[in-house]
Amino acid sequence: MNSYLLTLVLKSDLEDQARQTLLADVKKKMSKVVKEDLWGERSLAYPIKKQSKGYFIHFEFETEPKEAVDLDKSLKVEEDILRYLLVRA
Repeated sequence: MNSYLLTLVLKSDLEDQARQTLLADVKKKMSKVVKEDLWGERSLAYPIKKQSKGYFIHFEFETEPKEAVDLDKSLKVEEDILRYLLVRA
């Protein structure tokens, strides 16, 4: 298993219930979540998809490389994610 870092920027106008559902779906694709930091709502340096604020979440997790690729593919198509960064630690 490899270690990975994932930072998500979600739409700030997303309701809490929808945010929790989205995070639960993301966590299902991680084998072992080592650390989760909720950075909260922050202003963006420039608008992304007509949004000036975003909700930031950072994960450190372990998973198999194939599962990380599947996670990357699923993050690309999620409309409520403004940006994400997935890197191997």
